[in-house]
This record gives sequence, structure tokens and C-alpha cells, in this order.
Amino acid sequence: MNDEASWPRVGCGAAIIDGGKLLLVRRRRDPEAGCLGLPGGKLDTFEPVADATAREIREELGIAVRPTELICLVDQIDRIAGHHWVAPVFRIERYEGTPSIMEPDALSDMGWFDLDTLPAPLTQPTEQAVAAFKQWA
Repeated sequence: MNDEASWPRVGCGAAIIDGGKLLLVRRRRDPEAGCLGLPGGKLDTFEPVADATAREIREELGIAVRPTELICLVDQIDRIAGHHWVAPVFRIERYEGTPSIMEPDALSDMGWFDLDTLPAPLTQPTEQAVAAFKQWA
């Protein structure tokens, strides 16, 4: 594949935790449309990863975060669909504002879930991040 969509792309994600629960959003778009996952998005050129994460969370959920603690780096590869994303995931335990869906064309709903009883289906990056997070806990 030679088109830009097949190149590895850089994303970012946030594991937002409040009261022992993880905030998940349901994706409307590919990759993994219909699955629940961590909020986040893609980096813009020359944008630091932590800044991109804060921007994406503000745009998607309307809250302010300060990403500082890196949980893991997820590697999402889907050869059939031609997607390859690499995304640092930050742990967020403090935020300002009340999370709500600010991009209804990208996200259909959101909810807080206990880490031991997460719903399905989860996005591949979310599964990787949750496994890494549980190793830390």
C-alpha cells in the first residue's frame, strides 16, 4: 500500500479515572466504529503528545486535563483494513469540568465503568491500555 492511510499514524489516548471507574466513549468512526474506547485522537504535525491529548479531550469531552503520567504505548495494527496507529496513553485522575459528548458525529455515547467489569466490545488500544494499567495497580 502506498497511500497515506496505510502509513503508521500517531494518536493519543487518555485513561480518565474517577472514583475507581474508567471513562469510555463509543466510537462512530473507523477504526473500530461501534466499539467502546478511551477518548483521544490524532496528533497534529509538530504538536507535543501531551498537548495533543489535552486538546483532544477538550474537543471530545469538554474537560481540561493535564497529561503527565504515561501508562503505555499502544500499537494498533489492522492489516486487512490497512490501519496502523501508534498511540501513547496517559492516566488522568484530575480534570476540570463535567465530561459530555462535544463531538456527536464522532462519539455516540459515554459512560463510567469499573475496571473489573468493562463492557464489550472494547477497542484494541483500550484492551492494551487496560492490561498495562492493571499491571501497575
